[in-house]
Amino acid sequence: DDKDDKDEKTEEADYLRLQNQFVIPVIRDELVAALVVMSLSLEVAPGQEDTVYSREPKLRDALLQVLFDHAFIGGFEGTFTESGRLTSLRVALLEAAQAVLGDIVTDILITDIVRQEM
Repeated sequence: DDKDDKDEKTEEADYLRLQNQFVIPVIRDELVAALVVMSLSLEVAPGQEDTVYSREPKLRDALLQVLFDHAFIGGFEGTFTESGRLTSLRVALLEAAQAVLGDIVTDILITDIVRQEM
């Protein structure tokens, strides 16, 4: 039973919602054509909430850069919610989060996404 308890604990994770939404401009012909508003949560090792929130400014900066780059290459054009596009975006976001926080981040969850045409 002790072994089963240990196995369960290694599979546990905490889910932390980043406190503010991300707003990403979609630029077309040097004008803002749309805004994408996105909420993200992180899957992290248990007990790492303080670590994440203490590094949140640096984390948000890294995640925003990924989101801006994604917008720049047209990632939020057309069927931007297509699973392949979102998968590649999640991978890039996870890499950026791990560059800031290390292996305590195990996944990125896109909890809300909206695109508003201007």
